[in-house]
Amino acid sequence: MTLSTQTLDYAALPEAELVAYARAGRREAFAAIMQRGNQRLFRIARAVVRDESEAEDVLQEAYVRAFAKLTEFRGEASIYTWLTRIVLNEAHGRLRKRRNTVELSALEAAQGGEGRILIFPSALASDDPERDAALAETRRLLERAVDDLPEAFRLVFVMREVEGCSIAETAANLGVKPETVKTRLHRARRLLRDALEVQLASALTGAFPFLGARCQRITEAVLARMGL
Repeated sequence: MTLSTQTLDYAALPEAELVAYARAGRREAFAAIMQRGNQRLFRIARAVVRDESEAEDVLQEAYVRAFAKLTEFRGEASIYTWLTRIVLNEAHGRLRKRRNTVELSALEAAQGGEGRILIFPSALASDDPERDAALAETRRLLERAVDDLPEAFRLVFVMREVEGCSIAETAANLGVKPETVKTRLHRARRLLRDALEVQLASALTGAFPFLGARCQRITEAVLARMGL
């Protein structure tokens, strides 16, 4: 492939061309590869280490390792499948190191805390603070429930339900059979449903909030109509 020297829109390039430019050392190509994959790969790392700052470290280290051996990428699958496996290896390496070095007291303290949460896509903030607060709490409940899933189920759930990957793509990224993806996703959904039933039962007392600005608005409107 002959690489052009003209100004390019790297973000719009097909993946194969983008990889070729990256192999040629084009900074913009590396940036475009990362920008396309950052969210998905971060979420995969986060699904393993369950900590946002550590997931960022995992992702950065994985990119450095991957780009250093980009010549080993043969193009038999998507580069993001290749990068996913490197991210998973790095994340699992962090877990092994963490288990080997953490003190028991620190582990107990961490288990007793709430931990960081996985960021799911959400609607833009509205002008209704009570609605926004209710949506945020619902999201937090779901994030905690996902965090509590066993890792194998958590990874499949994040890839299928959060990232919208196909069964085939999820299987390729995780190195498992499509049937395994289906089984784990079904199990993840059941575990989440059971967990959320318990959590939502206690949260229902705060459902359909009518406080703050909305409460004040209707109160003032009624008083105005009454001439008070």
